Amino acid sequence: MQKNILLIMTDQQRAEYVGYAPGSAAETPNIDRIAQNGAYFTRCCTTNPICTPARTSLITGRYPRQIGTLTMSGDLFPQIPTFMQALQKAGYRTCGIGKFHFTQTYPWATPRGCGMDLTAGASRQYGFDEVWETAGKQQVVGNDCDYGAYLRDQGLLEQVRDFYVECGGSNGDTPDHNYDRALPWPFAEEDYIDVVTGRKACEWLRAHPAEQPFYLLASFCGPHKPYDAPQRYLDMVPEEQDGGFLLPDGQVLTDAEKDALCRQRRSAKAMLRLIDDQVGALLGTLEERGMLENTLVLFVSDHGDMLGDHYRIQKGVPWEQSVRVPLAAWLPGQAPVGEVASPVEISDIAATILEYAGLDAQQALSRDWPAYNDRIPSRSFLPILRGEADSCREFCFSESDFTEERVPGQDWEQLLQKRGADGRRGNAWQAIITGSGKYVKYLDYAPGELPYEEYYDLSADPGETANRIHDPAYQEQATLARRRLMYLLDHYPAAQKTWCTARAAGYRKERDL
Repeated sequence: MQKNILLIMTDQQRAEYVGYAPGSAAETPNIDRIAQNGAYFTRCCTTNPICTPARTSLITGRYPRQIGTLTMSGDLFPQIPTFMQALQKAGYRTCGIGKFHFTQTYPWATPRGCGMDLTAGASRQYGFDEVWETAGKQQVVGNDCDYGAYLRDQGLLEQVRDFYVECGGSNGDTPDHNYDRALPWPFAEEDYIDVVTGRKACEWLRAHPAEQPFYLLASFCGPHKPYDAPQRYLDMVPEEQDGGFLLPDGQVLTDAEKDALCRQRRSAKAMLRLIDDQVGALLGTLEERGMLENTLVLFVSDHGDMLGDHYRIQKGVPWEQSVRVPLAAWLPGQAPVGEVASPVEISDIAATILEYAGLDAQQALSRDWPAYNDRIPSRSFLPILRGEADSCREFCFSESDFTEERVPGQDWEQLLQKRGADGRRGNAWQAIITGSGKYVKYLDYAPGELPYEEYYDLSADPGETANRIHDPAYQEQATLARRRLMYLLDHYPAAQKTWCTARAAGYRKERDL
């Protein structure tokens, strides 16, 4: 039997913004179908709540610290193996459609239209036989990509770039630096980035030869900012009234800040309604071709979205709204599993896909030389989908250093104070997360100082309002978390890389590594 694989991704989606989730805040009937026929993971964490680090971790099965993608600055080094390359070697036809963001070659200040040319197909080197790539909504302003080429053919490229600039292209950090205007998409719905992505993915599935196994990545750009849902989808979502914002440490939203955030939340949910329709079209196409019964279908996002909670916007922080992501998986031929509350990382998707394809993840993702290229933290959750196990790991690891978000001229100390905890929550941190607790270590400390730490009882305090790090009742959990963090940092170092190709005269070819 053919063993096909469809991985559906969104960008910057909160874990509760799916219909199947406990306490759901969105309607997603087609995504729900994946969860209802398989399993949905309510404790899935990203390994890094920033786009490039999370996405490169997912395809390599490694932590961002291991592969030099700790923040959104630079590119995934092509020597690091990916699961797509392993699938290619095993006879799979591999295709990526939508947003990849494995590369961030140019800085954010690069002039309009002067960034990367993604139509050159550089992403093929990561293991795709075919690509149709979108740079992303904000990034189509600076970069060329296949979606940009589509817009150019429609005579819309410069108008769409103007629109995204008008939306408020600058990123913000706190609700008083929230620049997105949540403007509705003003062009034809058929030209919207995620509608085109869904259409291209369905076209590829219809044309794929049935006798060859496939891996397809269908990666949507929503609900990432700009919050630009088409009006038809906005009309499907009620207007937000209050938002129920989590604001610890006495922080308060002004009426203007609350209004902006409510409009953004509504648009994010509307974008997900649109994406859900594309997911329905993908599942329908698989059914039309008789492929659904032999296709592993996975749905995940790279990271979450704060949307005002904890007086933060966007991502890059260890709060649940940023770190926890939706994950659903439908394994053909297996009875539904339902909710899985044990920890799982997005890095585990690599090992899961490889095991499904009959490959060993440790072998497929490793290199014998140079050093530390055989440290693969990815763990398959396929036994959970088969009903053979309840968990694949005891805890999750996440980390980040959102360095590029330090805007020149910004009052850094004032910004830190807005985050609470007397200004001790910097951009760099590491976290250990279990099914019931979270330990966070912030790294902005000077020689001679101790790092600022937090521990939250997620079972009793899901809003993370009470730091228990000094509570005697939680010292055992905090100590265990510290030990687990030390273990990870000591045992998963950065993979060594090679670049020098010079060799001595007479070096025999059979000696080449």
